[in-house]
Amino acid sequence: MPFVSIRCYAELNDFLPPNQEFLTFPLSLPPNTLLKDIADGIGIPSDLIDLVLVNNKPVGLSYHLEENDRVAFYPIFENFDITSVTKVRDHPLRQPKFILDVHLGKLANYLRMLGFDTLYQNNWTKESLVTISRNENRILLSRSKSLLNIESLTRAYLIKDTDPHFQLIEVFTRFDLYSLASPFTRCIKCNSKLQLVEKEAILSQIPQKVKDWCNEYQQCSACDRIYWKGSHYQHMNAFVQNILQSHADYLNKNN
Repeated sequence: MPFVSIRCYAELNDFLPPNQEFLTFPLSLPPNTLLKDIADGIGIPSDLIDLVLVNNKPVGLSYHLEENDRVAFYPIFENFDITSVTKVRDHPLRQPKFILDVHLGKLANYLRMLGFDTLYQNNWTKESLVTISRNENRILLSRSKSLLNIESLTRAYLIKDTDPHFQLIEVFTRFDLYSLASPFTRCIKCNSKLQLVEKEAILSQIPQKVKDWCNEYQQCSACDRIYWKGSHYQHMNAFVQNILQSHADYLNKNN
């Protein structure tokens, strides 16, 4: 019977027996076998596969395998956008989530402002940060080399800049976040999603001077904090637009 060669990357190896983890291994190839059949056969859920290369070319899960094909299965790509490459689905699985250490509170606010799921508390221990990062598949951002050297940590990045503005651009560049930003959709204080709310439902919570001119509001789904497009919004929006258009600033600063 003909064979194909299989290689799985990163966390997809968790579904393999020890003698196949992080190795290229042969697999018999019955007639008319699809890539999806191979994934199912070795126990990898297809909804966790973000990219498949056969003989170094991207293909979809409906690809018909041939003898001696070399297959590489990849999970979610967190570091860059593979929209133009993957043929597994219309939109990649990538939805980066972060957790930040005690020194990065301002950066946490900025990431939330731009719509990214970002956890931050100034009293978390190193052990708590690592545990949450692993359990929730969050990328740990830190200024501490010793924290990021913890062996059990699998998703992490050392922030090099000291200025929160440039820290944000650094993270956007490192993880290719520019196309994923969704500004003003998340609560800056608690990280929960914002939702549109009728003015009449929150009249008692709005300052009188705001009621007189503003009719559009958003409210946090968790802490009930209310947001509107006042002068503070104009300043934040200018900052956001600057970030989304200033990729070159960061590159020039670090060349």
